[in-house]
Amino acid sequence: MDAQTVALLLAGRIALEWADLLERECQELIRSGFRVVLDLSDVVFIGRSGVETLGRLGNAGVRFVGCSPLMAAMLEQEGLAPARDLADAEKR
Repeated sequence: MDAQTVALLLAGRIALEWADLLERECQELIRSGFRVVLDLSDVVFIGRSGVETLGRLGNAGVRFVGCSPLMAAMLEQEGLAPARDLADAEKR
């Protein structure tokens, strides 16, 4: 990972106010010139608002790693392709 990439390890649930907070923080990092990678390996639930947030973030250039097969399928339905690992995410 280089100095321009920020990797955030998420845990728990991405829903409602947590989805809003995640989006705000990621957008601020993007505005500051960073590439953002979200590690979803410890996420146990993604609500509809979380899926929508991840869709917008993915369209803004945020990359995703550590997805379970179910989460990877959800992201792929949103038109997003999760990376296999952090090194793969940085190549994209």
